Amino acid sequence: MRSIFTRMQRFMSLFDFAINVVLGAMLGSLGGLFGIGGGLIAIPALGILFGLDQQLAQGTGLVMVVPNVLLALWRYHQRNRIDIRHALMLAVSSFCFALLGAGWAVNIDAERMRVGFIVFLLVLAAYNVSRLFYRPVPGSTQLRYPWPWLGVLGGGAGLLGGLLGVGGAVVATPVLTSVFGTTQVVAQGLSLALAAPSTAVTLATYGLHGHVDWMMGLPLAIGGLLSISWGVRLAHALPERVLRAMFAGFLVVCAVLLAFKV
Repeated sequence: MRSIFTRMQRFMSLFDFAINVVLGAMLGSLGGLFGIGGGLIAIPALGILFGLDQQLAQGTGLVMVVPNVLLALWRYHQRNRIDIRHALMLAVSSFCFALLGAGWAVNIDAERMRVGFIVFLLVLAAYNVSRLFYRPVPGSTQLRYPWPWLGVLGGGAGLLGGLLGVGGAVVATPVLTSVFGTTQVVAQGLSLALAAPSTAVTLATYGLHGHVDWMMGLPLAIGGLLSISWGVRLAHALPERVLRAMFAGFLVVCAVLLAFKV
């Protein structure tokens, strides 16, 4: 009888592992498509499907996000060379401020964090939806403002990324396209360069404070690594306006999902 029970436990563990890998593959595809590493959808998904509190969902989601961001950054750089000077400015400033935001986040009440995350998503979604009604202006590979201004963007996005566990790319992408005048694909590549160091330091901070479920996060990361290249490939194949509309719709869905958890 004990042998049967042990086998059942092993089967359920393997089943849970497989489910998490599949979920990670779905999230990884979305992360590659939108240049955000998959964390933005992983956080509400982990909260709703598995009942994790806000900090634990953010920390566990980052286990998947960190390798996904690194792989997606490499794929974007292969297809559309990223300016190293611009990438370094974003990366360094985001790293410093993400450390500050993550240290703040681990000490905030989980429910307040959840409400704050919903507000953040709704504001970001409203901004992206409003942009769909503007007359499209052709993007460029050149920055509309001098590159040192990227330090300001990196600092703000890194602070929000560390606080909310989303890596900052979701903030940087629309700012790069609207304020700095880049194309959507260039913006997503630079946003990944910004997110790479900030997500790593945020994950380390959350992990040190016990806000990471590693057994759940690791299979999510495996699934994401297997699929994120598909999303990157699709991002380069879609028209600019379609990709932007999909990104806006994606944000609305995330906000609605997380709101049901409140």
